[in-house]
Amino acid sequence: MPTTPQTTQIFFASSLYGAATLAAAIDSGCFAPADRRMLLVANNATTPETTPPLNRMDGFERLRGRFDDVRSWNEAIAPFHPAGWSPRQDDIPMWERYLRMLWDLGDDLIELAVESIQVVPALAVAQLFPDAKLDVYADGLMSYGPTRNKIDPLVGERVRRLFHLDLVPGLRPLLLAEFGAEPRLVPTEAFVKVIAELSDGVSAAVPASTAAAGDGEGPVLLLGQYLAALGILTAEEEEALHLRMVRGAVALGQRRIVFKPHPTAPASWTRSLEREAQRLDADLTVDDRPLLAEVLYRQLKPSLVVGCFSTGLLTASTFFGIPVARVGTEPLLDRLTPYQNSNRVPLTLVDALVPDLEAGETGPPKEADETLTGLVSAVGFAMQPQIRPDLRGAAESYLAGSLSASTQRYFKRRRLTVLGLPGGLPVPRHAALRRVARRARSLKRRRG
Repeated sequence: MPTTPQTTQIFFASSLYGAATLAAAIDSGCFAPADRRMLLVANNATTPETTPPLNRMDGFERLRGRFDDVRSWNEAIAPFHPAGWSPRQDDIPMWERYLRMLWDLGDDLIELAVESIQVVPALAVAQLFPDAKLDVYADGLMSYGPTRNKIDPLVGERVRRLFHLDLVPGLRPLLLAEFGAEPRLVPTEAFVKVIAELSDGVSAAVPASTAAAGDGEGPVLLLGQYLAALGILTAEEEEALHLRMVRGAVALGQRRIVFKPHPTAPASWTRSLEREAQRLDADLTVDDRPLLAEVLYRQLKPSLVVGCFSTGLLTASTFFGIPVARVGTEPLLDRLTPYQNSNRVPLTLVDALVPDLEAGETGPPKEADETLTGLVSAVGFAMQPQIRPDLRGAAESYLAGSLSASTQRYFKRRRLTVLGLPGGLPVPRHAALRRVARRARSLKRRRG
């Protein structure tokens, strides 16, 4: 009598933030029981040999108990780099047999939960198990934007659910909606509880000067993102952005500041911030431990969190009730290229919702409403008209009724013109010129 094969769930993660999200989803019963749960860890750093993977980071052991074992994607595909390798179509059966043998999977039924399925390495993992049920969990604010690349239907149509944190309550994600993926919330309480576990597993090691004052007022926490590495800013421009954060905090009367740099940011940036803080008679501490910003929220109890367009601004306010403020978002809306850059929706959301530090504003983000939904739909369509043609009506409606001097910055007039949307340049009346304009728009659409 044939036996029913056992089920193995493979959870793929490349960051501790992703692993924490998965842990919260598991704790909340988002995934059905399975015979085996395996965490597959990828280290996407430029030089993985010099950067610890997430399972070697402080606090990870507090999450380890959710999984029966932990495996390394880097070791499985060595000497290839996770960020640059994908299997050839003809080699997929061979790779699947190899991985089943390497990870003792036998004939198990496989269920996958992966991040950022639009790109490798998550896409490669999904391709190598072509019969596996597939769920995706979202990477911060990017879940609210459209899928950045066209995905092979053999992968995309297998996606059942999109798990995401409720970073902007009331706003529905656009990611993977073209395949009918069902958005599912990972409960906020579960995520906050996981962060508490991570925090308890990490030595506080916070200098006395940054601890909450006698009146209970904590320091200002500045979040670095290293946008220069993404080609969004030059190194000099990003250093200047961080200096603006310091000046903005001091202008509010704050004298105790903690800067959390991106792990790969140049050390020279922190020195310039320290000099600027000293000039302004403020006390600045650099906390360069490889910790989640959310862990610092628990340890430092900051009175304010400042950043550019980091997801951490929304977790600080929505999950921990900490006032927030943004710096430098408006110029980036114009600088971000190409228009379909996947950072555009996160940048748009922070610019539209979070108070402006340099205008002297701090506090919670604005609440999501129909206008915000319309804005995100319009930006999403303008970014990916071929992937999400169904958003054209919503985009036209928003642009016809809400495009103004204050919202024009979210769109490029040339982009609106090419797509034939309200707010674009008028099409010439002469018939021959209209034909040329239509032909140009058609060519633009084909090129994406």
